[in-house]
Amino acid sequence: MILSIESSCDDSSIAITRLSDTQLLFHKKISQDAEHAQYGGVVPELAARLHAVTLPKILEEAKPYFNELKAIAVTNEPGLSVTLVEGVSMAKALSVALGLPLLGINHLKGHICSLFIEGETRFPLDVLLVSGGHTQLLHVKSLEEIKLLATTMDDSFGESFDKVGKMLGLPYPAGPLIEAYAKKGDPNRFNFTIPLQGTSTKLLAFSYSGLKNQVRLCIEAQENLDEQTIYDICASFQRVAVAHLMQKVKRAYKERSMEHFGVVGGASANLYLRGELEAFCASKKAKLHTAKMEFCSDNAAMIGRCAVEAYAQKAFVSLADLKVRSSSKDIFY
Repeated sequence: MILSIESSCDDSSIAITRLSDTQLLFHKKISQDAEHAQYGGVVPELAARLHAVTLPKILEEAKPYFNELKAIAVTNEPGLSVTLVEGVSMAKALSVALGLPLLGINHLKGHICSLFIEGETRFPLDVLLVSGGHTQLLHVKSLEEIKLLATTMDDSFGESFDKVGKMLGLPYPAGPLIEAYAKKGDPNRFNFTIPLQGTSTKLLAFSYSGLKNQVRLCIEAQENLDEQTIYDICASFQRVAVAHLMQKVKRAYKERSMEHFGVVGGASANLYLRGELEAFCASKKAKLHTAKMEFCSDNAAMIGRCAVEAYAQKAFVSLADLKVRSSSKDIFY
């Protein structure tokens, strides 16, 4: 079995995955949403202190599996440096105490593997990664060969939801609440423009700073920001935010074939986005792969599934070589 640790941002998580059949034998995650909500976003130093408290508590519950462990896996990039350190420090301590090899796992590869928890990997695969920190379109030949087709120029898809929510006075994280409010609103009441139109249509990239600013100006212009107006702003914003994603995805595959397409990351739990992607994949006669809702956001189960692949490749790292990196681009070719 492999014990995996995830602490790249504000979710403390540990999992136990069986090597022979990728079965998830233990998984627990403790969210810090309540602690960060009062600040309207994640406070890195607070997140690190909370990891230092919660990770050892979860580890206690995983102790019955210690005798059957073959390796320790941990997210070491990308993420918040101060929070990654907590997971990496625990992994190194366990490696020394139990005499087990280490596996450093890239968080983005972990999200790709969230599609295959307790199942076989399926490559090649095209993937849209949408989260609070990333918006990327990827062509994945394998976990060792990943081509970056498009990325955001500024804010991420998930981040834009949280920032719009903060403007509306909604609690953090705002993504799920905006999606719920959008169902009660008129998506055509506010005519926000889709980003990167006109001369930029050929640019294969994402951008959400302009849309975010449009929403800010719209909110400031309202004489009465009543409940229905908030619903309508949420619906109009979500419509355009997803339309921008879909416009760029469709452009990327206008002359490019695809058979399998996956959507991963915390924001991939958005059902409106999933519906648009389902329709697109159907038009391309491609299969859409989605992670279970519980595995969309950061979790150790996806890190454990990725670690199974790394273990098979004997991609072990020494104590000295396992370093924390807040960003990483070397996984792309």
